[in-house]
Amino acid sequence: MDNLSELISLLSTDDFNDFIKYLKQNNKRNDTKNVQLLKFIKTDDIKNIKKLYKDKKNNDAYHALRKRLQDSLLLFLSNQTFQNNANEANKALKLLVVGKLLYENNLEIIAYKCLVKAEMKAIKLEQFSLLNEIYSTRLLYNHLHQKENFDELSAKFISNQEQLNNEAKLTIAYAQLRKELEKIIYKGDIIDLETLLQSTMNQYNISLDSILTYKSLVQILDIANEYAAIHQNYELVESYIESTYQFLEKQAQNSEHHLYYHIQILYYLANFSFRNLNFTQSFSYLNDMYNLMEKQNRLYYSTFYQKHQLILALNFHFTNHSEKALEIIENALKTLSKKVDLSIINDLQATYTMFLGQQQNKLALKEMSKLIHTDSWYEKKVGLLWTIRKNLMEILIHAQFENIDFALTRIKSFKRRYKSYLESVKETKVIDYVLLVEKYVQQPTVLENKTFQEKIEKLQNLTDQDVFLMSYIGWLKSLHTQKTPYEITLEMIKNKSE
Repeated sequence: MDNLSELISLLSTDDFNDFIKYLKQNNKRNDTKNVQLLKFIKTDDIKNIKKLYKDKKNNDAYHALRKRLQDSLLLFLSNQTFQNNANEANKALKLLVVGKLLYENNLEIIAYKCLVKAEMKAIKLEQFSLLNEIYSTRLLYNHLHQKENFDELSAKFISNQEQLNNEAKLTIAYAQLRKELEKIIYKGDIIDLETLLQSTMNQYNISLDSILTYKSLVQILDIANEYAAIHQNYELVESYIESTYQFLEKQAQNSEHHLYYHIQILYYLANFSFRNLNFTQSFSYLNDMYNLMEKQNRLYYSTFYQKHQLILALNFHFTNHSEKALEIIENALKTLSKKVDLSIINDLQATYTMFLGQQQNKLALKEMSKLIHTDSWYEKKVGLLWTIRKNLMEILIHAQFENIDFALTRIKSFKRRYKSYLESVKETKVIDYVLLVEKYVQQPTVLENKTFQEKIEKLQNLTDQDVFLMSYIGWLKSLHTQKTPYEITLEMIKNKSE
């Protein structure tokens, strides 16, 4: 799908019809080719698209038409977004725009009131960039308001400039931290998160105490989440849970003004708690998260629904409520919206497949086949670590249902593609695991070998800090019993929690 087609796919039926009206209103002459092209692309009518410009010499004209249509659609979407967005930040921005217009038309009293209202909203929202423009505008027209204290207004402007500068430095620091994480992923660098965070803050002369806001906290938790995922150990970010909770407690009265970030923070906390096997706490965070998703006429409900349902299903699954977990995942996959991130869609599908596989349900093979893209595609779109886990799941499920030749082919492909990388980042336990699976697939009787069993136990001791890695070990251990991988995994979780 090309860029224009992807943009058109974002339009609802009502938006599509409104866009046609928009095009007709803005057409300078009785030229309806842009409307025709829109309808042809919408219906994937290739034959009629080619008929728009029959002569090959008009190829440039066709591409120019596509470019104009795309530009028009981008402008339409921006207008729609601005008009339909009812959040407080947008209200403040609208007040600023209106205030400027009123000043330009010599209606300074009403203009001043608009900007004061905009300022109050922007302060609550910690919108420093917006505040900068508000204060700049007010200073520009300050001479029209004799009663307004110039020195006080100037001090506000300067103070906000400092906040804006801190925010800019934090953005740079966040980008730097992301780059450092890439080094950990691809070069196997061993870096302590606390040390990395502190050194980066020092480099840019940032004090966390002075810049800690909802937005900055989300950025920090995003880094912490990536760091823990790389190391497959969420105990590394345990300290962030308590400090984040304390921040939310202090900022409780101001939370509704930062609804998006607050929901995102609770999502991270729910995920951290789940990965650390603290299911009760995770359920609690998910409940708080859902309540916030219902706020402001469900403003962010569709944005976070699938994310929420994914963690909820995982919690139910690993607390021995597998039927409930399956029901949640199935419903989440049926109700996908255009706002859902690609990584979440793939997470849902992979998780659903894993649930079925652990229950030894052959439907797992069908669901796994829906993950249709190449490893290269998944590495680029979803991430290297996710793709490695997906490959491991494929190997296990094919081995489980005795697709021996295919399982061996996938094992060879896995070693060829990922062995050198895993060795370079010192994740040899994954290679050891794959080799054990390979031995079993080639010779199932190896299960009776004491040395083989000891190797499984050794791997378990190395990987029992992560619930997903425990699931993989559970599959291997189940082969020597009459129990399902799911039952063994639940036993391992229970033993670790005691």
